Amino acid sequence: MKKLMSYLIVCWCLLFSSLGFADRVIIHMSLLAKNGPGEAIGTVTAKDTKYGLLLIPALTDLPSGMHGFHIHNNPSCANGGMSAGDHFDPKYTTKHLGPYNDKGHLGDLPVLIVDQANKAQTPVLAPRLKVADIKGHALIVHLHGDNYSDKPEKNGSGGAMLACGVIR
Repeated sequence: MKKLMSYLIVCWCLLFSSLGFADRVIIHMSLLAKNGPGEAIGTVTAKDTKYGLLLIPALTDLPSGMHGFHIHNNPSCANGGMSAGDHFDPKYTTKHLGPYNDKGHLGDLPVLIVDQANKAQTPVLAPRLKVADIKGHALIVHLHGDNYSDKPEKNGSGGAMLACGVIR
């Protein structure tokens, strides 16, 4: 009886303490194809923390290395990802300066790291974002890394869009 009572108390505490935690959303990611989403490659869980938005990838079948990772304006993966539009930039800064500089796009995220087994599992923290900010947008993985600059190419030289998920 004592064990049961302890178990119930722990469950009750966990239940009510979790009510105070901030929002979370699971983003289903797919490789991009000409006509929209292609093969499903996993999920990215986005959740609010006191330090910003924590993005926890559980992705497979991506090329190893660093990849540009961004929130884009439109909730669409159509047209090879082009329908996602530009990087999320509600202050109209028109600058790609990375996730830590408040003078640039709000949708700039830390790079996504894909290991030698072609899996992305390393969480990244976007300190200027919350779940409420990203709902109704798209999450894009680019083919190449990100230099957090508009030089030599606009939007960090990430190259082609590789994978996409609509954030609901």
